[in-house]
Amino acid sequence: MSGPAHTTDPTRRPDRSARTRRDTPWLGAFLVVAVVELIAVAVDATPLQWLAKPLLAPLLLAWLWRVRGQTGLVAVALVFATAGDIALLVPGEVAFLVGMGCFLGTQLALITAFVRLRRPPVPALVGYLLLWAGAMALLWPRLGDLRWPVLGYGLALTLMAATATAVNRRVAVGAALFLVSDLLIGLGAAGTTLPAHGVLVMTTYSAALLLITTGWAARDEPGQTGGISPPR
Repeated sequence: MSGPAHTTDPTRRPDRSARTRRDTPWLGAFLVVAVVELIAVAVDATPLQWLAKPLLAPLLLAWLWRVRGQTGLVAVALVFATAGDIALLVPGEVAFLVGMGCFLGTQLALITAFVRLRRPPVPALVGYLLLWAGAMALLWPRLGDLRWPVLGYGLALTLMAATATAVNRRVAVGAALFLVSDLLIGLGAAGTTLPAHGVLVMTTYSAALLLITTGWAARDEPGQTGGISPPR
């Protein structure tokens, strides 16, 4: 009796789990740098922030490239995020606006990537837009000259979070955390801060980048599953 023939199923999707495990050191490095950044923020160690914060998005970009090869618009989003992180380390309103512009590029790149994959559900769009309207109504009187830039950026951020709901659960949660992080920044710009405000901002932001990137790597292509589904 002969052994089983070795055949290749042309419909079988490539198994990325082995590559993902092999390239986990990149994620480990990201987590280490994220912890260093949180400590730097907590103790107000600006030089350490300059060392750690600009490495967050590039480490995830390196991991994504190793796992998926072609990274597309999500890579563009991470490059913009890196530029935004650096700009926001510089004090002053001009640097804040430059950073906001960079992160606008991040949001637009992510929106385009998500919409190309799958259309978002209408309830998610409506819910997030209502949240945006409520947040702007709360912040508007206290934003001063930042009103219109925050209005435009907030709309892009909201649409990114809404369109993320069509990718998978991990990306959707990451996008929601991105929105929370930037809402905290908006509160700070409006003169309202919470205890450990900076640590909260960086915790939610770091988690957002991690979940969006790893969730995108685990996405299902159109025609396989629809809506929010847990990544493999």
